[in-house]
Amino acid sequence: MAVAAAAAVHALVDRRQTLATAESLTGGLVAATIVEIPGVSAVYRGGLVVYATELKAVLAGVPEDLLARRGPVDREVAARLAEGARDRCQADWGLATTGVAGPEPQDDKPVGLVYVAVAGPDGTQVRELTLTGNRAAIRIESVTAVLRLLTDVLRAAPAPV
Repeated sequence: MAVAAAAAVHALVDRRQTLATAESLTGGLVAATIVEIPGVSAVYRGGLVVYATELKAVLAGVPEDLLARRGPVDREVAARLAEGARDRCQADWGLATTGVAGPEPQDDKPVGLVYVAVAGPDGTQVRELTLTGNRAAIRIESVTAVLRLLTDVLRAAPAPV
């Protein structure tokens, strides 16, 4: 996790861009991992831990009708969470995690189904993950995956002017 966090933070520092997070299944672990990196205060704006479904709407701005139709573990919900973090925290980039860490399935979604998302100036990307392991392993891999997605998107995005 730390290597992925350092790569993301250093890329943002180089670009002079900011980051915010919206987390469900990771419960603040993305934010905690990011803030371990020296120099992060130049880029990290803050984050939302929206574990309860209704808070995804209230705090992150995910449409209530989307949550009612699709549930909290969904590709579009992940995208809206990332966009909400970006918007609500006034950051250049937003990250999001939502999924099922277990030990039981949730709303017919299997343990290990996770969506991670990155929203930036040129749009939003979502990755669907099918993870294995216990609850802790799924949460840790989710953190690493969302940070790697951010780094991949940053590498592909044009540098700001």
